[in-house]
Amino acid sequence: MARPRQVSGWSPAAWLALLLLAPLGLLLGTARGQAPPVAVLNIDGPIGPATADYISRGLDKAEELGADLVILRMDTPGGLADSMRTIIQDILASPIPVASFVAPRGARAASAGTYILYASHIAAMAPGTNLGAATPVQIGGGFPGMPEPEEDPETEGDDGTDQDAEGEPPAQRPKAGMEDKIVNDAVAYIRSLAQLRGRNVEWAEKAVTEAASLPASEALEQDVIDLIAEDIPDLLAKLDGRKVTIGGEEITLQTADREVAAIEPDWRTELLGIITNPNVAYILMLVGIYGIILEFYNPGMFFPGVAGAISLLLALYAFQVLPVNYAGLALIGLGIAMMVGEMLMPSFGALGVGGIVAFVVGSIMLMDTDLPGFGISWQVVGGVALTAALLLMLMMTMLARSQRRAVVTGQEEMIGSIGQVIDWGTGEGHVRVHGEIWRARGPAELAPGCKVRITAIHGLALDVEPASNAESPNPESMACRSS
Repeated sequence: MARPRQVSGWSPAAWLALLLLAPLGLLLGTARGQAPPVAVLNIDGPIGPATADYISRGLDKAEELGADLVILRMDTPGGLADSMRTIIQDILASPIPVASFVAPRGARAASAGTYILYASHIAAMAPGTNLGAATPVQIGGGFPGMPEPEEDPETEGDDGTDQDAEGEPPAQRPKAGMEDKIVNDAVAYIRSLAQLRGRNVEWAEKAVTEAASLPASEALEQDVIDLIAEDIPDLLAKLDGRKVTIGGEEITLQTADREVAAIEPDWRTELLGIITNPNVAYILMLVGIYGIILEFYNPGMFFPGVAGAISLLLALYAFQVLPVNYAGLALIGLGIAMMVGEMLMPSFGALGVGGIVAFVVGSIMLMDTDLPGFGISWQVVGGVALTAALLLMLMMTMLARSQRRAVVTGQEEMIGSIGQVIDWGTGEGHVRVHGEIWRARGPAELAPGCKVRITAIHGLALDVEPASNAESPNPESMACRSS
């Protein structure tokens, strides 16, 4: 009789599978129960291409971490308009809410920082901070080929007041210069951001047209920001339960007791920040130019040429993203060319001094903006110019000494040299000078062994005359005198 098949109980294989899968289930349950972190990005200093790259990559990293809120902590005096607009575009396109937080105490969000604050889903400030002064700084003081607006011809009215051709007073005539266009564009931009986030539109316009600024407390009263917080933990506590709109959908933030994940700049962003520093880009340009010049002077060295080419390409990339005045760049190139010309064709300092002046003026004009953090340091310009001047003075001193030095090579060196007669006929023969035998002409009374002094050279023939004992290199040797 067969045993009945057991239907209750687990087989050994089932127990083994249970033991293996139980830890995995516990890990999955823990991961599901853990709240997503809050990502923190930091803007500290002027806003430039490196900052824009950092924010863009930071938002992508926050999305990879599963963060449901990004805090953009700011302390900036402003920056470049292109970099600011890139950051704002990334914030507006972000699927994660972005809370801009001006912190710590004493920080500011001036100029470009104000635009970023208005563009964020949540605007917060720490006590003792300020924002505003968002008037755009015109780069270059004008645009090539853009004429200034001409004034209408004025005529004198019957009452003695100035009037234009249509009879309107001059104060009523419209003026639409390039500066007005830039300001109006900035006003429209910040107004659109204020309307999008439901913030104070009127003050936003004043921040651009009048360079208005506000401390944190007044900014909260005038509905420019959403809240004031002491630090990030305080900010998270106050944001808990607040509703924001993302992609047309309203979500509720749950930020109480959340873990904070700080996203630091990676090596790529750090390298970009170093290269786009105006002082570093300026030095890279000089290293590149001088390296290539040195390679042309000494072909085959390779290192100056390779280092110069790499430095020059890095400098050109930095200048492409920085507000560069190309007239200043041309003056720097002209100054270097004139200083090199002084080395090749000595002009008693005229080319060298002109080159130094052109170089210094071009360096001052190179960065065409008044934005803080985007100018070339006076110390760097002065140091480079002083070094070039010292090298030029050293070269001119060496040149002057070389002109006073006795000639040691060439035909000129033969004049005045002492030789010895080898054989002599009627007014001509052969003499030995510097170990070489020359055909010579001279007085008839010269004899073999006499010491002679060379007075002239005619092709391969020498004119000689008897040398005195004082002129002879060996006083005991025989010297000849003409009768």
